[in-house]
Amino acid sequence: MSANRLSFTNITALAPMVRVGTLPMRLLALDYGADVVYCEELIDIKMAQCHRVENKVLQTVDFVAPDDRVMFRTCEREKDRVVFQMGTADPDRALTVARLVEKDVAAIDVNMGCPKEYSTKGGMGAALLSNPDKIEAILKTLVSGVFIPVTCKIRILPTVEETISLVQRIEKTGVAAIAVHGRFKDERPRHPVHCDYIQAVAQAVSIPVIANGGSLDQVKTNADIEEFRKATGASSVMLARAAMWNASIFAKEGPHPLERVMEEYLKYAIRYDNNAFNSKYCLCQMLRDKVESPLGKQVQAAQTNAEISEAYGLQEFYQQIQEQLQTRRDALQSSSQPDRPVMDGDITTMAVKFERREYPPQITPKMFLLEWSRQEKLEQPFYEIVQRSQDRAFQATVTVADMKYRSSLWEKSKKFAEQAAAIVCLRVLGIPEGRIGEEDSGLVCKRKRERKLNGAAEEEGSKKRHVADQKEETEDSETAAVANGDDRKPDAPTEQS
Repeated sequence: MSANRLSFTNITALAPMVRVGTLPMRLLALDYGADVVYCEELIDIKMAQCHRVENKVLQTVDFVAPDDRVMFRTCEREKDRVVFQMGTADPDRALTVARLVEKDVAAIDVNMGCPKEYSTKGGMGAALLSNPDKIEAILKTLVSGVFIPVTCKIRILPTVEETISLVQRIEKTGVAAIAVHGRFKDERPRHPVHCDYIQAVAQAVSIPVIANGGSLDQVKTNADIEEFRKATGASSVMLARAAMWNASIFAKEGPHPLERVMEEYLKYAIRYDNNAFNSKYCLCQMLRDKVESPLGKQVQAAQTNAEISEAYGLQEFYQQIQEQLQTRRDALQSSSQPDRPVMDGDITTMAVKFERREYPPQITPKMFLLEWSRQEKLEQPFYEIVQRSQDRAFQATVTVADMKYRSSLWEKSKKFAEQAAAIVCLRVLGIPEGRIGEEDSGLVCKRKRERKLNGAAEEEGSKKRHVADQKEETEDSETAAVANGDDRKPDAPTEQS
């Protein structure tokens, strides 16, 4: 057995919870003292379609669906302590998913306890409890097919004898541990947990048993965790709702103020670009009966992580993170892209970014390209814009004299993307672009340049010329915008994008 192989003995774990067990909540739980964290249940059919992506901007590993949704995101910090829980009813598909993620997680867990329809549909979740042959087939396939520990999570059966019979059969498959939610399939959190069933299971098998289901009635503080462990005779304890309401339940020094816990959660959500609607959901779960408070209403009304950060007074933190991510993004793009022209099909590309500080006020590369096109009696430049779904960045292609030009780098706005495309065109054609320190070409606003340098008053004729320049560029941008459908509202953000 490997020295760093995850142990399930004497641990306290964050339970798998749909819409809650995403990366920000898992990291928060680890901060407060959880030993192991489970991700939310992820369905094998969806995961099998994903491809693994190393996200160097966020410094995460993402498993991305064909529609660009991030189904599972993890990072180095939790690699040795995160358990990937899947919903499955098929041994081969389960193995496909397990092999896809096994290098990035500490263990694989099969959900055999969730009674909700989204899990039981297709024979998954608690539906497996009535099909022990399939349980055995799935677990044996996983245990023999991956190098990391395999576990499962069940609910108790109608009798102690049936429950013991099932867990003993599960133990023989070679799983490393079994989590037992001490409620029947048709019971809900309002029903008391059956500690006697969990105790019977713990006595009947030699592998670690993780007790689950004690939130609220059994576990209200960190000190109660050990009492729940003793009451069930289990090796370990797994917490769901108690941790969802306040992740500092894992802190041995006692609970932290909820306001601070929510802020720390939100900081992780911002840092790892968590889906805003997922962030809202988790924060509202923490607010509980205060969800209709002024803060709760502001959170519910928010549509982006930026708006949520405003509700918590974290605008400055949000802006700092965005700048850090953009700097990292720019550095990665620049290092991976050539600074000389390269043909991409029929488009000439270069790794170029538009830096506003490099140009005098009121002067832009687009203006120079427009003036040059007029001088050469060509049709005015035409801009086409596309937007990347994963980070909402923009890229523009400009057509001049039937030739197309584009920057291979992505920009944060449509305007900057158009300017970058104009720079590529100007540089490839050897035309001045108006940068500070560049020799005056006479293409654009000569008198405006002289005013900037000498402080002389601008003449009326120059003012009119400048107004005309701005009008032409505005019309140019509007033409491109209409041509590219920019009058439409942007798509909703992708899940956990």
